[in-house]
Amino acid sequence: MSLPVAVRPNDLVDIAIVAIVVYQLMLLIRGTRAVQLVQGMGVLFVVYAVASALGLHTLQAILGYLGAIIPVALLVLFQPELRRILEQIGRGRLLWPPSALDREVALRLSHDVARAARVLSERRHGALIVLERRTGLGDFAETGIRLDALLSVPLLLNIFHPNTPMHDGAVIVRGNRVLAAGCVLPLSESPLLSRALGTRHRAAVGITEGTDAVAVVVSEEDGTISLARDGTLSRGLSEEELRADLLRLFAVTPARPGGPWPWRRSA
Repeated sequence: MSLPVAVRPNDLVDIAIVAIVVYQLMLLIRGTRAVQLVQGMGVLFVVYAVASALGLHTLQAILGYLGAIIPVALLVLFQPELRRILEQIGRGRLLWPPSALDREVALRLSHDVARAARVLSERRHGALIVLERRTGLGDFAETGIRLDALLSVPLLLNIFHPNTPMHDGAVIVRGNRVLAAGCVLPLSESPLLSRALGTRHRAAVGITEGTDAVAVVVSEEDGTISLARDGTLSRGLSEEELRADLLRLFAVTPARPGGPWPWRRSA
């Protein structure tokens, strides 16, 4: 008769840390292509187990050879996700969430971006506004024109006015400041996106696949306002819906309908 194994406090701490790390890793890859890749690997593992149980030696040998190259393939396929993980570790934010934006900054950010999106939509001016969250977007800001200007509705309207030097690229926003405009972003290769979507929408989804940023897109063709996050795209938003979504994403409780905004009280 075997004796029960005693559980030490160190074992509980070990399990808790591993569980937290695994949970954070799942959050990092949620909504990205990594989810489909993990599912594909799971299917291959099940097929290999079935081949082993049934004695299918040829199939087992083929899957065995694939298993030898999978580690290298993972480094290539999961490059964006691995980069995000290393960035989070470097910033010390893998095991705990970062501090939220100041409430006043988050409120003004949500209001200005939503208002600018509505005006651009009415004018049929295409726009792509990327809002930085935990993952730094400095590398992407370097591809455009540095501004480091205070965010405002007139500034966004001027940037995305047709035939201006910066209207074709993306605007990157950090807090209440516009870091750069005319930035180049990676395009999503997701087969789930409609072929009718243009470069702006694919760039919006692409930046949210590799980072935790939020991207607001205004269609030049029909003025539709869309919001991209975690590799997914929500279309057909109104100014109020976009503002409410941004407030939730930046951990601010939306004000009551009809309630005054803080900057209006101070005006």
